[in-house]
Amino acid sequence: MTLTRRDFLHKSSAGALGLALFPGLVRKVAPSDRLRIAHIGVGGMGNNHMRWFAALPDVDIVALCDVDDDHLNSTQAKLKELRPDSNAALYKDFRRVLDRKDIDAITCATPDHWHAQVAILAFQAGKDVYGEKPLSFNVREGQQMLKALNRHNRVFQLGTQIHAGDNYHRVVELIRAGTIGTVHTVRLWKTGLPPELGPAQYQTPPPTLDWDMWLGPAPQSLYTPQRCHFTYRYFLDYSGGVFQDFWSHIADIVWWSIEPKNLKSVSARGEAGDGIADAPKRIDIDYEFENLKLYWTSEPPNVPGAAKRGIGAYFEGDKGTLLCDYGSREITINGETVTDLAEVPKTIPRSPGHQQNFVDAVKSRTQPESNLEYARRMTMPMHLGLISYRLGRKLDWNSKKEKFKKDQEANAYLGREYRPKWDLV
Repeated sequence: MTLTRRDFLHKSSAGALGLALFPGLVRKVAPSDRLRIAHIGVGGMGNNHMRWFAALPDVDIVALCDVDDDHLNSTQAKLKELRPDSNAALYKDFRRVLDRKDIDAITCATPDHWHAQVAILAFQAGKDVYGEKPLSFNVREGQQMLKALNRHNRVFQLGTQIHAGDNYHRVVELIRAGTIGTVHTVRLWKTGLPPELGPAQYQTPPPTLDWDMWLGPAPQSLYTPQRCHFTYRYFLDYSGGVFQDFWSHIADIVWWSIEPKNLKSVSARGEAGDGIADAPKRIDIDYEFENLKLYWTSEPPNVPGAAKRGIGAYFEGDKGTLLCDYGSREITINGETVTDLAEVPKTIPRSPGHQQNFVDAVKSRTQPESNLEYARRMTMPMHLGLISYRLGRKLDWNSKKEKFKKDQEANAYLGREYRPKWDLV
């Protein structure tokens, strides 16, 4: 069965993907060993963050933060249901959260265009970060985040919750063991169209929302509900559409298992969004790496088993193929298809749960599985694909310098100027 984003969010809220079932949840943890966490951005995914961490016995949720009072009040009520003794403080400005010396770590589920500045300022304030995907809005922000993390010796986990599942761990073991030989081609896809948002409905922002801060570093814009909250992702000022929403979840298994190296070129084509939206409605991208071709499509590729999956990865090796999605896999060798190979040993320790992995890493001062350095490598090609789409042409990439070759127009998209008021780092 294909897992849609709606199904993912629903199941995640119950802990199906975000948390493993821990026998240790009933144990009590001494106050001195409990992590004090604040949640910044408590809309849809931010509420999942709150539920996941509220279920961990070694976590205290001490603050909630959002630029929308409605989000704050509803999330506070839900937290009270989960932890009746909660007295988490409420904030509209995340900088006030970072000012608190008693907070150990934050989670960030703001819109994409705020991810980098929230994380960098948190690192500077001595706090560790569990940040929702994608890592950053553009390439330059990812570079700045890594520098800040290393400078301040912080811990970061990217919110790719599916990474913690057994299926991805097993796929990595099978591919690394050489079961399908040397992988020369990978096909990634995600079906589904964005909602039709229609023409702009400009109006006065609701009194509960700080629209200026919601925009933050992004370009100035009049308020319209279509540009805000969940549907922000269909605007290139803030995100990159369905493609950007799902890249990290399925590209993750590629970077984890075969570590693509030395990207040489990227060539994207697609269809613009409808109405006010300008993120791609559909996008197909060809990537050329050293000894590897990688393709992203908005429809399943014409390979066995792909048509029945709305999202997936298809690895082609010189000895066979492997097809997978979030929770299943098929290995085909010499015309025979199986779901596993018993002779391949388990070599990767299984996750205690994505959020517990982060908590454990904070306590031990080690980096978790979806750490920032790894997440930056995995996320960068996503940004480059969108740049190629915007320019409508193939681009040549210098992996060592992390710049396009002799292309000032393309390089200008690697970062952007923030609105002065919200250039905080």
